[in-house]
Amino acid sequence: MTLCTRPGSPEQRIRLSVGCPSVPPAGAGNGRDVASADAGRWLSVSMITERPVPGRAPGAPSRADRPVDAEVRRDPVAVFRAYLALTKPQIVELLLVTTVPALMLAAGGWPDLRTLAAVLVGGALAGGAASALNCYIDRDIDELMRRTKRRPLPTGKLSSRAALLFAGVLCLLSMSILVLLVNTLTALLTFASLIGYAVVYTVWLKRATSQNIVIGGAAGAAPPVLGWAAVTNSIDPNALLLFLIVFVWTPPHFWALAIARKDEYAKVGIPMLPVTHGVAFTRLQVFLYTMLLTAVTLMPFVTGMSGLIYLVAAIVLNGMFIGYAWKMRGEAVNLPMKVFRFSITYLMWLFAALLVDHYLPTTQGLRALAG
Repeated sequence: MTLCTRPGSPEQRIRLSVGCPSVPPAGAGNGRDVASADAGRWLSVSMITERPVPGRAPGAPSRADRPVDAEVRRDPVAVFRAYLALTKPQIVELLLVTTVPALMLAAGGWPDLRTLAAVLVGGALAGGAASALNCYIDRDIDELMRRTKRRPLPTGKLSSRAALLFAGVLCLLSMSILVLLVNTLTALLTFASLIGYAVVYTVWLKRATSQNIVIGGAAGAAPPVLGWAAVTNSIDPNALLLFLIVFVWTPPHFWALAIARKDEYAKVGIPMLPVTHGVAFTRLQVFLYTMLLTAVTLMPFVTGMSGLIYLVAAIVLNGMFIGYAWKMRGEAVNLPMKVFRFSITYLMWLFAALLVDHYLPTTQGLRALAG
């Protein structure tokens, strides 16, 4: 066993291997082929000591640490939009899409409206707090990436101090609502999920390992468990099954985006899978995870949790997802972003099918009557 370091990397990397493979300098040769051949033969552990960002001296302030744009400060609408953008509304919406069906499935019939409203508001505030913390922590790299440089902190619409305070207020409001109007278990699980994403993933995993999205995906997969716990005040096996679906869905969803933005992640030293192992290897992983996702999404029908409506929807949606993932194994430039967008639609329709199936008389209803 030998220890090898990779020179020229934006981070200190230690490789533990039996016969350390040769690693060409950055930019030499075909990185995709080298990474593919190298995959599976070594274990990479990244140790970031100072989070240096290419293009700026370590420790230099980002634009978010400079005075706020005076024009934005004078415009209340612009300020509101900046704070709203900080919460990443589209991500919050997707979190609620997986929370509400779980809550309604746990309720059996129609859920208590007060509980439903409290979970929606509390969950949205918690998701917004996690997103705001993510923006605060990642402000050093956001200003260098084309996908994120228009966020409120890189553009100077908000100060980093305001963003941190805003995240804290949202977190406090969320926990208060969930503890007082739902139950303590839901509040604790929500807080754990928030810390998992904003701290464990953003601070550590994202910058430490190419498996960041696999491990960190647990935080984003928690909403079904939270929704179920809001009704039952317990962690139910059915809720864990829904958790598993979102957990397995996360890697192919995000890796498609990472392929499309590979150069941006490499530029700021974030070890996403396409950067560390190459695009070809990542495309294969997307396909394999999609196959695994197909098997996992059939489990609600197999266990009697859902009926025929869900089964048909799952088969159709998985067939489309597999088709996209198979085509993406080629060299199509624009396909990864199409796969990324479809994966969002996929998850929304899958959970919608669960909900429709729950309230319509399908084989699930027949099973319940027979029981």
